[in-house]
Amino acid sequence: QVQLVESGGGLVQAGGSLRLSCAASVNIFSFNVMGWYRQAPGKQRELVAAFLSGGRTNYADSVKGRFTLSRDNAKNTVYLQMNSLKPEDTAVYYCGGSTFSGYDYWGQGTQVTVSS
Repeated sequence: QVQLVESGGGLVQAGGSLRLSCAASVNIFSFNVMGWYRQAPGKQRELVAAFLSGGRTNYADSVKGRFTLSRDNAKNTVYLQMNSLKPEDTAVYYCGGSTFSGYDYWGQGTQVTVSS
């Protein structure tokens, strides 16, 4: 059983920062892809930032230069540092991962609200 648990969301003012954490119950090397996605009310889920195979990363254009991925392998945890937050960043942020065996896993989500 794989579990992903997000934390770190909250309410911040525009221009502020948050750091999201995603703690996995298994070695994060178990995942072919692991990262963050978000969904705002009435909108589709979108990729925010993710680690890909071969150590590559992918960032949405809307967050490039503001958000940064990092990880702590010993803690089986992936982080998303979010700086210069904007109201349009308001969404539920989900940690997601896909294993090499083809299974997808999602966390419960953490709410990020950016006030103007």
